[in-house]
Amino acid sequence: MKQRRIGPFQVAEIGLGCMNLSHAYGTPPAAEQAEALLRDALDQGVTLFDTAALYGFGANETLVGRVLKSERQRIVLCSKGGMTGQPVGPGGALQRVIDGRPESIQRDCEDSLRRLGTDVIDLYYLHRWHKAVPIEDSVGAMARLVEQGKVRAIGLSEVSAATLKKAQAVHPIAAVQTEYSLWTRNPEIAVLQACADIGAAFVAFSPVARAYLTGTLRDVSGLDAKDIRRSMPRFDATHYAANLTLLPAYEALAQQVGCTPAQLALAWLLARGEHVVPIPGTTSQAHLRENLGAAAVTVPSAVMAELDTLYAPARIAGNRYGAQSQTEVDTEQFAA
Repeated sequence: MKQRRIGPFQVAEIGLGCMNLSHAYGTPPAAEQAEALLRDALDQGVTLFDTAALYGFGANETLVGRVLKSERQRIVLCSKGGMTGQPVGPGGALQRVIDGRPESIQRDCEDSLRRLGTDVIDLYYLHRWHKAVPIEDSVGAMARLVEQGKVRAIGLSEVSAATLKKAQAVHPIAAVQTEYSLWTRNPEIAVLQACADIGAAFVAFSPVARAYLTGTLRDVSGLDAKDIRRSMPRFDATHYAANLTLLPAYEALAQQVGCTPAQLALAWLLARGEHVVPIPGTTSQAHLRENLGAAAVTVPSAVMAELDTLYAPARIAGNRYGAQSQTEVDTEQFAA
C-alpha cells in the first residue's frame, strides 16, 4: 500500500480499527480469531493499529499489545484516554466515564501503557473532550506525556474545528479522529479542512458506515441486544429502511468501477485528501483483505460526483448518535 503521513510517522494508507475485536457490536470473536486477524493485518502490510482504553474496558489494549508486541518497531500504535470504564460505587460494575482532567489523563495513559506492554504510545488521542474541562488543560496534560517520553504524538477525537484550533495553540495536533463516510459527512463542514490547514491527518473511523456501505446489513432487527447500533437513530428500522433505498444505485456504481461496495466506500475516502486515513474494523480475515484491496481502486471523477450527490447529507435518514451521545461530541452538525 501507499504511505500517508500522521505527525512524524509514515503509515500504510489504510489502517485497522481494533474496537470490534472486543467491543461494541455484540459478542466479540474468540481470542484465537482476533489474534489471527491482527497477525493477518500485519502480513498484509497494515502498520496503523488503533485501540482505546474504553474498548472492552481495557481488554482490547491487552489483546493488541500482546499480539503485536513482537512487531512493535514495525507499527504505529494508537490508543485513547479521557473516556474509560470506571467502577460506579464500591465494587460496582464498570461504566463509561468521560474525564478529561489532567490527573485522569496521566492515569489513563499509564494504565494503557501497562495493558499494551509498551514504554511509549506512538499516537495518543483524547477520546472525548470533557466539556467541563478547558481543552487547553487536557491537551496540556497530553503535552506533558510527550515530555515524559510516554507518548510520541497527540490527537483528538470527535472535535470541532474551533476546538482543534484551541488545542493546536497548546501543542501540535498530529491527527483528528472522527466518523467519516459517504453517509456521515459532517467533517466536510469544517474540521477536514482545518486538519489540512495545520498539517494534521484526518483518521476516519466507521468508514463503511458500521456495515451499511458493505451492502450486507439489510435487516437491523437481527442485531445483537448489546450492539451499539441499536441506540443509533440511523439504524432505527424506519430510518434504516429509508437509507436502504439508496443502496441499489450505490451498488451499481461499485459494479461500474469494478470493486465491492466496501472497497468503493474506502476508495472514496482515500480520494478526499492525502491527509485522510481510514481505519475500517472487522472480525473477518476475508473482509480485512477485501478492505485493503480498496487501495488499488481508482474512482473516476464522474463517479465521485455521483456518489456525492447520491449521499448528500440531506438524503440520509436519522441522526448518527442518540441525544445523550450527541451531547458528548463536539463535531459540527448539518442544519436540520
